[in-house]
Order: sequence, then structure tokens, then C-alpha cells
Amino acid sequence: MVLEKQMRAIENLTTPGAVGVVVIGRNEGERLRRCLNSVHGSVNRVVYVDSGSSDGSVELARELGVAVAELDLTTPFTAARARNIGFQHLLGLEPHLDQVFFVDGDCEVCNGWVEAARQFLVEHTDVGIVWGRRRERYPDRSIYNMLCDIEWSSFPIGETKACGGDAVVRVEAFRQVNGYRSSLICGEEPEMCLRMRQNGWRIWHLDKDMTLHDAAIYRFGQWWKRMLRGGYGFAQGAALHGARPERHWVVESRRAWFWGLCVPLIMLLMAFVVGWWTLLLLLAYPAQLVRLAGTGRRFTRVNWLWAGAMVLGKFPEMLGQVKYLRDRCLRVNSHLIEYK
Repeated sequence: MVLEKQMRAIENLTTPGAVGVVVIGRNEGERLRRCLNSVHGSVNRVVYVDSGSSDGSVELARELGVAVAELDLTTPFTAARARNIGFQHLLGLEPHLDQVFFVDGDCEVCNGWVEAARQFLVEHTDVGIVWGRRRERYPDRSIYNMLCDIEWSSFPIGETKACGGDAVVRVEAFRQVNGYRSSLICGEEPEMCLRMRQNGWRIWHLDKDMTLHDAAIYRFGQWWKRMLRGGYGFAQGAALHGARPERHWVVESRRAWFWGLCVPLIMLLMAFVVGWWTLLLLLAYPAQLVRLAGTGRRFTRVNWLWAGAMVLGKFPEMLGQVKYLRDRCLRVNSHLIEYK
């Protein structure tokens, strides 16, 4: 087995589009073991970037023969910063690499994905990032895991404007845009993709299974924090690239403000001025629920649950927008909003 891995590594060195892997994580436990085992030996080098784990993740990675970079936690952690440091560490060890596969430590890489992505980038020299289908490992264990699975499957196949956290990136394109924007606590992938597209690169979503993700969201509070972080990310993205022609995250931000604050505020003001009967206008929420459920393409129960989450989720997204504005006014850097 060891000889087989060594021969495979030698072959990779002479293969066009040599690939390395950057895995990021914190206290992922057995999820990290699955992740590292799913890529180790099939690429030139794997680097694990740890952000203060206390569960033995660093020791586990080293036992598996994986290079480790440990973040300086005196600087606020972001996934973007971890990926950038992982990229630098990886290229320091393997400067000949042409492609880097960024993957989260709670994901297991599917068989055949790395080679399929490598070959696609070799054949399509104008593509800067290629990514595939992410599936949820346990969508039936909670409503929130199911919602994540729906989210992963909602992206169109083919050329896209953005990618998710798991993606194979061309080293040349990554360096051209100076990687991820480290200050973003959410939405760093679409923001980097935007800058790549501005530099003439294309983003491509393959119709091939890429990773199995373990969201491990089993409580309402976890889901609420995840949505709040999303709202914060929308606000950050709109502040950076909200002007035309991109209008990055502008629509998403406005929806959060409209449904999360404007509608209930206007209804309360009208009730105070005109009469309490105007609260009937709050029926706009169930009407929106019915509209969204009607657009769903899954089982009826799943469509209703998804629609309910989309309506309710506008409230934490709005609070995320408020948190961003507060941080901006106070000129402070927000720490990552963690939900695990």
C-alpha cells in the first residue's frame, strides 16, 4: 500500500495539472479523519490548517502523514484566512503545483472527483475554478441538515458566477487575485469568484459528486446562527461590490431588510395610526410561504419546510445586517459567527 501511494505521487509529479489539497477545520473529530483519508495518497500533497482544535485534530493529521499549519489565534479567525495560509504552506512545500483543492474538514471527498476536476482544468485553460456536487451525509437526521442538502443542490450545472467552499482552483488564477479576502467571515468564495471573473476567468460547476458534507445541525439555535452569519456576509459583500454592474448580494440584502424589518415595522406603525385591524396585512408572510412552497420541486412536505425556513430566515439575516452595520460604525472586526 505504501509503495502504491509512492508510485502514485511520482506519477502526479509528471502529470499536467498537478494537484495539492488544503483542508481547514476545527474540532472535526472523526469527520476530519474521513476527510484526510479520502484524499491522502491521491494527490501530491495535503496540508491541514487547524484553527485552535482541542480534540487532537493536529495530532491526528500528523499521524496520517499530513503537513499541518496552525493558525495564530491572536488574529480573528476566518475560513478565508485559513485557506490563504494553507495555500501558502502548500505551495511552499510543492511549488510546482498547478491546482489546489480547497475542502472543509467536515467533508469526505468522493472517489474520482480530484482526477475529474484536474482533467477539466487541463482541458479548459480559461476556467479558474471548477467545483462539483456537494451532498449532505445525513439529510434525514434533522430538518436543518435537510435544508443544507437542498441548498447544495440548488446551484445550476455549467458555468456559474460563484462556487462553494469545496472547489479546485487554478494556482495562476488564485495568485492573480491574491486569493480569498481574509476579512470576510462569510461568502468569501463568491467574492473571490467575482474578482476572478473580472480578470477574465470562468467558474464551472460539474455534474459530478464532489464531497459528502456533515453539517451536524440539530438545534434551532445552530440554524439561526448560520442564517445570521449569512446575513452578515450579504452585508459585507454588498458593501464591497454592490455598485453596478455586479450588484453583489444587493438583492439578498434588500430582501432581508424588507421581510425581516420593513414589513413588520410598517404594519405596527399602521396599526398604531390607523387601527389594529391593519395587522391583517401581516398575512403577507403566510402568502409568501404559500408562494414559495408552490415553486418547490420536491415532495410536498419538504417544499413546505423549505418555504418556512426561507420566510423565517429573513429575520436572522436582517439581524446579521444590523450586526455588520454596528461593527462598521464601531470600526471593529467581527469574529466568526460559529454555529457548531
